[in-house]
Amino acid sequence: MFVAQRSAPLVSQAAKVARVSHAITPASSRLFSQSAVSRTVDFGLSDDQRSYQDLARKFTRENITPVAKHYDETMEYPWEVIKKAHEVGLVNTHVPEAFGGIGLGLTECALISEELAYGCSGIQTAIEANGLAEAPVLVAGNDQQKAKYLGRMTEEPLVASYGVTEPSAGSDVANIKTRAEKKGDKWVLNGSKMWITNAGYANWFFVLAKTDPNARPHKALSGFIVDGDSPGLIRGKKEINMGQRCSDTRMVTFEDVEVPEENLLGQAGDGFKIAMGAFDITRPLVASGAIGLAQRALYEATIYAKERQTMGKPIINHQAVAFMLADMQAAVEAARLLVYKSTWLKDQGERNSFYASMAKLLASRAAVSNADQAVQIYGGMGFNTESPVEKLYRDAKIFELYEGTSQIQRLVISRHIADLYDA
Repeated sequence: MFVAQRSAPLVSQAAKVARVSHAITPASSRLFSQSAVSRTVDFGLSDDQRSYQDLARKFTRENITPVAKHYDETMEYPWEVIKKAHEVGLVNTHVPEAFGGIGLGLTECALISEELAYGCSGIQTAIEANGLAEAPVLVAGNDQQKAKYLGRMTEEPLVASYGVTEPSAGSDVANIKTRAEKKGDKWVLNGSKMWITNAGYANWFFVLAKTDPNARPHKALSGFIVDGDSPGLIRGKKEINMGQRCSDTRMVTFEDVEVPEENLLGQAGDGFKIAMGAFDITRPLVASGAIGLAQRALYEATIYAKERQTMGKPIINHQAVAFMLADMQAAVEAARLLVYKSTWLKDQGERNSFYASMAKLLASRAAVSNADQAVQIYGGMGFNTESPVEKLYRDAKIFELYEGTSQIQRLVISRHIADLYDA
């Protein structure tokens, strides 16, 4: 069992782990931050940050990369990997120490997510979905809710789910049809959610439901914590997706599911605000997962380009290929710096929605583009399941879709621009 007291030995042990050259170069692991004292820009990771990065990198090398192909082919849920990650402290990393966690900042969480996704973004998504479900509780939960639902996550390897998306309401959160009606001291939920990660195994769900159909869209919704064993909660079949196939996504149906009043997050009508506040935490972490995949695609393409020869020389020495790799490297570096800026702002207690959306937009594009370029560099071999880049190509696309499509990120970004510039 992993508890907060064990975090210091783990970090000390992680600090001794040799850095692995295949994942991130020293230049790539620099952090964007600003010293309030010196007013200078500092791109260095702290010793603690580097320790968590090293721990996640070592774990990925030993426990994720070797089994990624197996889980992709069998589509099995990666329970054994999740249990090992929980044991060493790589799950539920932003749960506060007061509730049994280690209370990492968002920057440290991003470093970990990138390393896990480098090995397999499907496994990383299964792990990171816990953070998504926990984020609304962190944003709006009271101490009793946090102790009950976050505390149990640190005591044993459990998973939770974030239930917002519906068959007819993805990016259009205000169009949610799932409803909750107050009856006595309980709320009764009816409706369906779709594409819910970890739904087949979730111990509990965060659920967004309409509580006042007559209110303005942003005040009509409320957030609830729903226990996974609640009568009337029906888990659908596992969906077969194009990529990230070991990540468990399902429809979840609520048929007269009773939720006690104490499981309402915040006040009735706060649901939309809570969900958006959670995205400020989770979008940078999804972006960091996309960077992990983009970095892996760059690594695999570079190694292949150094080995594959045409016209008497390695293809990396052909300018056409070299320029593709240069674009891939630039995309990774630019997106990573935006992730770091968005996490740094959040860790400073500042609103980071603007930068979180830019990080998500650029990082997801880097993942898709780098995977595409890697397949191109591999040529016909890249189209074959025996190549590592074929899986990366399938896994990448979802980054432009979940946690808000790229179009939604542009919408969020555009709404900030007018206030940035004056005549």
